[in-house]
Amino acid sequence: MRLVTFEHQGRQSVGVLVDDQVVEIGDGRQSMLDVIEAGESAISDIKAILQSAALRISVTEVTLMAPIPKPIRNILCVGRNYAEHVIEGNRNHDRPDEMPPTPTWFTKATTSVCGPYDDLLLTATVSQKFDWEAELAIVIGTEGRNIAEQEAMNYVHSLAVFNDVSARDIQHSYADQWFKGKSADRSSPFGPWLTVLDDSIDPTNLDITCRVNGITKQQSNTSLMMFDIPFLICDISRVMTLLPGDIISTGTPSGVGSGRTPREFLKDGDVLETEVETLGTLRNVCRTT
Repeated sequence: MRLVTFEHQGRQSVGVLVDDQVVEIGDGRQSMLDVIEAGESAISDIKAILQSAALRISVTEVTLMAPIPKPIRNILCVGRNYAEHVIEGNRNHDRPDEMPPTPTWFTKATTSVCGPYDDLLLTATVSQKFDWEAELAIVIGTEGRNIAEQEAMNYVHSLAVFNDVSARDIQHSYADQWFKGKSADRSSPFGPWLTVLDDSIDPTNLDITCRVNGITKQQSNTSLMMFDIPFLICDISRVMTLLPGDIISTGTPSGVGSGRTPREFLKDGDVLETEVETLGTLRNVCRTT
């Protein structure tokens, strides 16, 4: 089941994407966070709506927005979660090839999120080194703390595609300002929808791809994560309560621009495509302002 937040005729609503049509759920006053918090009862209601004669709108007539346009709090992100990415980062900063013993956590401001097909706003006075990072994102569906690894997937509502676009010159200055370098307004696309987790999807074996102007820059698989989703949920929930609607972006594989020789960064007019197998593709044009 693919859940979307969309705009149609000046009105924002939530719906289900069925083939090339959007079926609105609720009465237009319901948000994606409401759907997530309602849990299984919402899924049952949606299934009933799909069996009815509910109005269906062609996806070409709507604008798909970030599934959660205004996250409840900062996006929880994991750095250094793929070995080859760790190696390229160590080489870039002349560090020994040592693997992290624990996950590297940081957050991104909620205002960094933009829609799956929005232009990326790359402000030149903020950074000259915006870089791509294709990632699998998970959305929490159930509140929990001290979650055991073997129970962790029960707390996941859905999966989505995310690109942790990063201003490298800011990130690696001032004693590594990760939060500041990761939080430029409207720079990180999210979506294109939330794919509700069920037995048909194996999040431990999904291909991740990033393309710039049609050229593949990143190509990997979630099976290569050093810290898998249950471990990450267990780890972060030891210190904080996870809430319905929390977004966790699980790390990027190798192939980022700053790890290349020569280094590459996003430019005005570049087309950035971020794809996770079965979950969809983000397509964003870079606009330097």
